[in-house]
Amino acid sequence: MTLALYCFGESGNAYKAALPLALSGLAWQPVYVDFFNGETRSEAFRREINAMGEIPVLDTGSGLLSQSGVIQDWITERTGRFGGSGAAERREVWRWVLWDNHKLSAIAGTVRFLANFLPEEKRPAEVIAFQRKRLCGAFSVLEAHLGGRDWIVGDGPTHADFSCCGYLFYAEPFGFARADWPAIDAWLARIAALPGWAHPYDLMPGSPADRGLLFGSTS
Repeated sequence: MTLALYCFGESGNAYKAALPLALSGLAWQPVYVDFFNGETRSEAFRREINAMGEIPVLDTGSGLLSQSGVIQDWITERTGRFGGSGAAERREVWRWVLWDNHKLSAIAGTVRFLANFLPEEKRPAEVIAFQRKRLCGAFSVLEAHLGGRDWIVGDGPTHADFSCCGYLFYAEPFGFARADWPAIDAWLARIAALPGWAHPYDLMPGSPADRGLLFGSTS
């Protein structure tokens, strides 16, 4: 069976699931969710796909899985890949996945949305500035950890990497410039060199260009 991932290209959280799927060798296909026209907030979506009104959601053929970390864990169960080697590494992978969800992606995704996808007159400048300062703290933690190592945990890519990179390949400005963080920059280059890697806008349907928005490149 071909797995189906409910997603859209602008979602870094969906990318955290799509990227390991693409690298895992599992057969899967994206199912476009029209977030910007309210599909995730619709009664039908919440009833049939995810009562939480969120993506990503993976249809495994025997059930629906939501939350990127849960989907990542399922990929590891099916393939034995990306979960870390041994109990200590597995715990360390989860430590970074949970840190990312709380300290990095949650803030990056919010700032990126507020600063780019809201109408300009509705963008809360003080909130954006405050959250960008918090992001710098998270980037500093990641930069320091990646100094002298290739991957966040162990000797190869894991879900810790796929989780923490979720928003960092996007071009829309949200307070992250790769040149300012050389260890993160080199790490992102290693991820992009993995066989099967693709940019989120190439891996999943939907991009700002579909709505007439154009940004530069961070890759």
